[in-house]
Amino acid sequence: MSDAGASPQPQRAVVLASGGLDSTVTAAMAKQDGFELFLLTIAYRQRHAIEIERARQVAAALGAQSHLVVEVDLRALGGSALTDELAVPKNRPDGERAAGIPITYVPGRNLIFLSLAAAHAEVVGAGVIYFGANVLDYSGYPDCRPEFIRAFEQAVAMGTKAGVEGRRIEVRTPLLMLSKAEIIQAGTKLHVPFELTHSCYDPVGTVACGRCDSCLIRRQGFAKAGVEDPIAYAVG
Repeated sequence: MSDAGASPQPQRAVVLASGGLDSTVTAAMAKQDGFELFLLTIAYRQRHAIEIERARQVAAALGAQSHLVVEVDLRALGGSALTDELAVPKNRPDGERAAGIPITYVPGRNLIFLSLAAAHAEVVGAGVIYFGANVLDYSGYPDCRPEFIRAFEQAVAMGTKAGVEGRRIEVRTPLLMLSKAEIIQAGTKLHVPFELTHSCYDPVGTVACGRCDSCLIRRQGFAKAGVEDPIAYAVG
């Protein structure tokens, strides 16, 4: 039977989905771009493991074709307040947050995550990885810089079957140069379910602490965007 006139199948994209605000807006952007969503969440024994369940809820809300959760024990390596018995900084002013690499940096995390995303993309036939990296609000993280992203693309091109066969895997970072307020405004236009997202590094049970760097950046972003943040905080 001829398939002439049949609608073209949507292209596939792997989206690194943490369950946080940035990755959820990124997934919504990938969907708007016409991609079939293959969400990938890494359970790395992070302190804020509640985000894994939130990622599942986001995947359902966005109608993802697939949502894969991969377990990687980064707590065995430690070296971060998110994967070790180190205190998460609280109530830091803007200037202090912008100075140096914060203790919430997880050694090798984005390199590992993107490598797993590239492997997943090879398996499912996706030509694009969407990654919610941002260099403005998290300028201290070296693995969120555009230089790192481009270098990773080159490594994938040289070290994968897809790359050797000429099937490039592109890493798209649509939030890279946006402020948190701009990200929230973009998400609002895309009807992102912000109520499902989790940003806190040190939640009190399932409730965001309201005082860690990530909570402060999120709260300031919603205030600057003129949008009400729909989640609860342990500290008002």
